[in-house]
Amino acid sequence: MNFSHFLGNEKVKEQISFLLDSGRLPHAIILEGESGIGKRTLAREIAAALVCRSGGNKPCYECAQCQKAEKGYHPDIFEYKPKGGARSFHVETVRNVINDVYVAPNEADYKVYILCNAHFMNESAQNAILKILEEPPSYAVFILTVENKSAMLETVLSRSVVLSLEGVDANSGAELIADKNEDVDFSTALEAVIAFKGNIGKAEESIAGGEMQKTIEFVNDICTALVADNEYELIKCTSKLSGRNEICTVLNLLKSVFRDAVIGSKTGEYLSGRADSVKALSRKFTDAMMIRLYNTADELIIMANKNANSALLAAKICYSLRRAIDL
Repeated sequence: MNFSHFLGNEKVKEQISFLLDSGRLPHAIILEGESGIGKRTLAREIAAALVCRSGGNKPCYECAQCQKAEKGYHPDIFEYKPKGGARSFHVETVRNVINDVYVAPNEADYKVYILCNAHFMNESAQNAILKILEEPPSYAVFILTVENKSAMLETVLSRSVVLSLEGVDANSGAELIADKNEDVDFSTALEAVIAFKGNIGKAEESIAGGEMQKTIEFVNDICTALVADNEYELIKCTSKLSGRNEICTVLNLLKSVFRDAVIGSKTGEYLSGRADSVKALSRKFTDAMMIRLYNTADELIIMANKNANSALLAAKICYSLRRAIDL
């Protein structure tokens, strides 16, 4: 299969290609991954491959079927998404899908239903989709995107192939963002991709909304406070962090800076893009200290994902980082 729009996740690509080329593509696929990771992009790419009329690698994006799919108006590709948050993917939407699925395809050999954010389905909606997943028409393919498969009923999961998506390589992601956005330079894109662990969607949003610059300032201030051994400045900086997402983003970029202070200081290659902070840290602290800081940041990310109390997290960050260099 040809993946023109979806970057990274090579193992997932290999699995999809094998299933498609061997004629074993299941009637139901669940794409799992955090928001912005590329689930909908991949779903659309699979849909295009299913309607493509090319005799070669699909989708070709040259035949009429592919062009319709790419422009979003192919009559046999349907995309649904909830209007709100939790439990907003209503059973009525699923019933509309069921009513349509028994109508034969208009132009292609398949009818593809992309159900975005299916984790917002309540139990009634999931039970309704389950009925069609049990005995679907031969031409029907359902692609559900979810942030976490645990939100889905076991009976739905058992009738689907679940593919989990991960973030992309930092350099590849940065190149893609810089190519797509003329006003974004590679270094800015790289910092954003690193901060969001290869999540291109979130990286682009952070750059567009000015959030990335805020993240960089946080990281620079934390590094400066650590080098100066200034507890007051460190407390003042970390106390401004608000929300689990912002905290995790800052910690991810910090991890990259700490890693560079150990490895990049010797090679001259700074993956984080924070050369000044890296050099200051490597002059002040030993490699053993930097490794402790790296491991501490990693532990704090795990803690942040479990704890939504921003004030407690900010205090813990300050205490833990200082303890890592005082041992």
